[in-house]
Amino acid sequence: MYSFMGGGLFCAIIGNILIVVSTATDYWMQYRLSGSYAHQGLWRYCMANKCYIQTASIGAPKVVPLASEITGAVLWFVQAYWNATRAFMILSGMACFAGIMAGILSFAHFSAFERFSRSFATGIMLFISTLFVLLAMAIYTGVTLSFLGKRFGDWCFSWSYILGWVAMLMTFFAGILYMCAHRLYESRRVVGSR
Repeated sequence: MYSFMGGGLFCAIIGNILIVVSTATDYWMQYRLSGSYAHQGLWRYCMANKCYIQTASIGAPKVVPLASEITGAVLWFVQAYWNATRAFMILSGMACFAGIMAGILSFAHFSAFERFSRSFATGIMLFISTLFVLLAMAIYTGVTLSFLGKRFGDWCFSWSYILGWVAMLMTFFAGILYMCAHRLYESRRVVGSR
């Protein structure tokens, strides 16, 4: 049981580190713009060794006077996409951190609640973290492939983006390991009560 919890805690800590690094860095996408190399993250975009704060105008088409109403909708969509991806990544990091705290507490032997399993609660928190990072990555992938990727001819996803997917796998495996620890604990408790 403790080996499952130890492995789950290790995966959760690595997953949380990867979530933080992925969210904070500026290499989700790399592209060429006007012949120079550029890259962007969730918070900033960088061109010619200078970084700028990410705004709604990044990736949006140029304003055409006749299409200002449509352009306004596109700007709102791009801003909502950035905000949703950021929010889900932050929520994922917070849920993973809560899972790590619950995972550390699951090693303690005192039992304030007889019917409450800390390893089960840890597994649930880690699965919630997995869901949040999956939503963030799916939103970013979908919008990038259907909208931003068409704007830039020569582009690719970069290492910050890949770290987000690896973090999702780590939190998922951490949740699986804590659920295995819970099942093992429950089976031992049932056998011990006979």
